[in-house]
Parts: sequence; C-alpha cells; structure tokens
Amino acid sequence: MGNENLFDSLNAVEYYVGSAKQWAFYHQHALGFDLKAYAGPETGVRDRVSYLLQQNNVRLVFTSFLNYESPIADHVRLHGDGVKDVSMKVENIGDTLDFVKKRGVVKVRGENSIKGDFGTYRTAELATYGETVHTLTDFSEAGSDIPAGYEELNIKAKPVGLKKIDHVVGNVEDRMMDSWVDYYIKGLGFDQLLSFDDKDISTEYSSLRSKVVQYGDRKIIFPINEPALGLKKSQIQEYLDYYSSPGVQHIAIETDNIIRTVADMKSRGVEFLSTPSSYYETLPDRVGKIDEKFEELQNLNILVDRDDDGYLLQIFTKPTGDRPTFFYEVIQRKGATSFGKGNFRELFKSIEMEQEKRGNL
Repeated sequence: MGNENLFDSLNAVEYYVGSAKQWAFYHQHALGFDLKAYAGPETGVRDRVSYLLQQNNVRLVFTSFLNYESPIADHVRLHGDGVKDVSMKVENIGDTLDFVKKRGVVKVRGENSIKGDFGTYRTAELATYGETVHTLTDFSEAGSDIPAGYEELNIKAKPVGLKKIDHVVGNVEDRMMDSWVDYYIKGLGFDQLLSFDDKDISTEYSSLRSKVVQYGDRKIIFPINEPALGLKKSQIQEYLDYYSSPGVQHIAIETDNIIRTVADMKSRGVEFLSTPSSYYETLPDRVGKIDEKFEELQNLNILVDRDDDGYLLQIFTKPTGDRPTFFYEVIQRKGATSFGKGNFRELFKSIEMEQEKRGNL
C-alpha cells in the first residue's frame, strides 16, 4: 500500500472543556452545528460526558469531567478549555500502524478494538505537540461513525454554511517548529507544503515562523507556528503562556459563501477580530478583481489575499473561551491554495490590539 492512502481524512476534533454542555450549546446555536450524539452516565459512560456535533463534514466533540480526580479535569485546570484530540480516519488501521511503527519516529499507544451498538471499530493513539494527540479511527467494520457509548440524538440546528475543516494550526515553543515538522514528515509520511519566516509574518512588535505539512493532496493540513523574537511578546508566546504548553491554536473551517456565513454568525453573537479601515483603502490594488463587493467585505471585516492560483477570503474569531488561546478561522477559497500570507500583518495588528487590552503586549 502506498503511503498516500494511509490517512483518509480528519475524523473529529475533541475538546476537553469545563462544561461540555455549554460548549455544545454555543456551537449549536451560534455556529449552527447539529447535536448528533451524546455519551455520559445515562449511556453507561461513568467518568465523563461528551457531545458529538456535526455540520456537513465538520465533526466536533466536547468532553467534560464528572469528578476532579479525572485526567480531563487536570487538563482543563492546566490549559483551560482547548483541543485534546485531532482524530484522523483511516481505511485500514493495520496497514497504517505497520507504516508508522516501521518508521520508528512516532510512538503508538492504546490500540483498541471497540464493540459498539453499530459494530466494531478500531482505534490507536499517537502523541503530538504538548498534550495533544491524534486518535486513528477505523470505522470500516463499524457500520456507523458514531463511537461506542454514544446515544444517537440528531437534534437539528440552523446551519451557517460551514463545510469542512481546511486546516488545524498548532503553536509550539521557540526553535521547536522544525522538529515537529520532521515528526510529521519522517514519522507519518506527510509532506511540507509551505513555510513562512519572521520576515514574512511580522509587525513592529511581534513575529512568528510557520511551516505547513499536508497529507494526501491536502486532505489533511497542519500548519505549525513558533514565536520569533520581536520588540514585545508575540501572540504565539501569549498563547503558550496561557495554555501552559504547546497546543492547537485555531481551526480553519471552509464555507462556500463567507459573506452569508459571517453575517449569520455575527447575528448570533459570534465575535470576530476587527480590521483597520486603512486595510480596505488599498485592497482593490492588492488583490485585483474579485466577485464580492469590497464594501460588504469591509462591513464584515473580512480579509482577502491572492496567490498564483486565485484568491481567498478569511476572518478570525476572538478567542472562544476565557483564556486568549483557541479561536476559529472562517475561510472561503476561490482557487487560492495558500493561507493568506498578505493578511498576516493586518491580522497581527488586530490581535495585538486585543493583547494590549489584556495588558499582555
């Protein structure tokens, strides 16, 4: 088997949070996710509660603890609310694990065969930066993608048009980015897609370095950031300080109509970063002809960037929890295959304004 078929797609992202019910409620009503399934004491799961939500191909799980002896409680106490597991779906877990073990870089742990209501599915866990993990999941004999211990609910919400996860971004310590890029390339058979240095991504005060790894012709994309030295504390270092370790900084979710999606999310109370009006004064010269009206983009603070393949539109939420750590990106690609390099400086300025309000710049 060629290694291009070992990892099929992202399966789900699981968050460890203080209140899974509140996070699920927010994502149902503000972001338009269906509540697909629930696990907890009522379903025979004694040590946690979990809510599985879905909108098109985006699957999110919110898990919380039931007592303070739980490792989930330890995770939330140290990191706050954040991503624990970026799970990947595999078609044949035996072949995938053979490949990973032969490479000898990534440690495999917790291999399980789990019988659920819908059949048997197999899992294994791979460590990555910080306390984040990748659970590999093989549903080929399960008959359903609902894990064991869950009760199917299918409570529908009004969607906002989020289609699939475009990329998942990790923040790691200074001078650790390259080793984690090697981890994915040498250990899991990923390829490097792009890299940015502190000359590409900087403002007067702060900067970062970033490299992007991908698998299977962009089926799975993981950018990895590290802080770079600046006059003041970078947003990556602020994240590391508040999360107390490396971790997932943000998840970019794709939409086919960013204007409609963002307007809908804003009407439901989702807060986004603002963009200085000066950004839009030169935007037509920078990006050329686009399908959208520049006034609508400015009204919604949506950013635009162009590369050799087309252009993209993107916007970033404010942190979704109390700590200035995890947030979402909403992205629409009109041919572009890059990540908005031309917008990084403006994004940094917006984040720095929020940092300054918190007294952390």
